[in-house]
Amino acid sequence: MLEDALGYPLRTDDRVATLIVGGALIVASVFVLPAFVLQGYLLRVLRSAATGERSAPSFTDWGELFVDGLKLVVVQAAFGFVISIPIVAAIVAFLLGGVTGSEAGVAAFGTVSLLLVLLATLLSILVAYVLPAAMTNFALAGELRGAFDVEALREAALSGRYLVGVLFGVVLGGVINLVAGPLALLLIGVPALFYGQVVTYYCFGRGFAEATSADAIAPDAETDVDADSDASSTARSDTL
Repeated sequence: MLEDALGYPLRTDDRVATLIVGGALIVASVFVLPAFVLQGYLLRVLRSAATGERSAPSFTDWGELFVDGLKLVVVQAAFGFVISIPIVAAIVAFLLGGVTGSEAGVAAFGTVSLLLVLLATLLSILVAYVLPAAMTNFALAGELRGAFDVEALREAALSGRYLVGVLFGVVLGGVINLVAGPLALLLIGVPALFYGQVVTYYCFGRGFAEATSADAIAPDAETDVDADSDASSTARSDTL
């Protein structure tokens, strides 16, 4: 997966233009709307990786990218909301502890707050692990409900292949960002930051596909299978 992930963004004819456009979208994301286009492209990367394509997609159909990106942000927000529930509850418990005015009340509500913060931390880790699977399944299904398909998410989350994909994505993306980050101030490293995002999402998509039945046969592989099948049929005919 390492070699495929690092080469994936560079195996397209318009790789230079794609990296420049992606970097420009990162910079322009401060205006919000370009961020949706960027998210739409990353969703396209997830779909491309999960279906076995070897090269990164191009920036085409910008309207579709924007709509898909908006949907992806909705998915991310929904999973983020799960984390926010115990955090809000912890804040409320802490404030109630102060209102009681008694040491026992402060201690009790303080303990509840700590437990809720711990729960929020555990949920954050769980969501961070499951979210790539949810995004990939949404990319493949083309419908928002695909992001909340419990069976598909559980199948992926319990697979070692998916775990490897997530770890590869996080580590590779982190290393690339670490190298490109200081150069981003000079704008030289911005395309590299985009490159790191594409590599990360490729690993997420491949990890999900390899862990589930969503892994589709790539066109080249499909051709090879057909050729092998024809060859085998011919061999059997000759033998008969």
